[in-house]
Amino acid sequence: FARVHGGAFDDPRLEVTVGDGLAYLRATAVRYDLIAMDLTDPVGPSVELYSPATFALARGALAPGGALVLHVGSPFSHPERVRETIGNLRSVFPLVAPYFVHIPLYGSIWGFACASAHLDPRAVEPALVEERLAGRGVKGLRYYNGDTHRAVFALPNYVKPLVA
Repeated sequence: FARVHGGAFDDPRLEVTVGDGLAYLRATAVRYDLIAMDLTDPVGPSVELYSPATFALARGALAPGGALVLHVGSPFSHPERVRETIGNLRSVFPLVAPYFVHIPLYGSIWGFACASAHLDPRAVEPALVEERLAGRGVKGLRYYNGDTHRAVFALPNYVKPLVA
């Protein structure tokens, strides 16, 4: 998988913790700039992971200016899941920016959201994205750039009612 992660796991700033993420959020005093939740589908015991209570725990673990990102599901297969997750995020975070991209592995459009108390990724100009990528030496990206950053936040009409 080294070609996929591009050496990210070799970065000394990265610490991978395997365990119960909800228990970790309940106990941690660490504050993060970014929390990325790659959650299982909200079925059975996993429903709690998509609740306002869990999102409030994540918000409490964010540093000032930090953000939570997670997938919210498919607007085709699970429109209610998209609607409910966005609503739960908005009950905890003042800024919720949903975005949708095609995921080749799923063969479908998939939804994500960035939630924060202060950060609105929709306000970041394409030129600034390009500047930051260059300044950090990020190369070889196959999808993401300044223009795609802006474009993912442009919502198709069939998605707008789900995230209104």
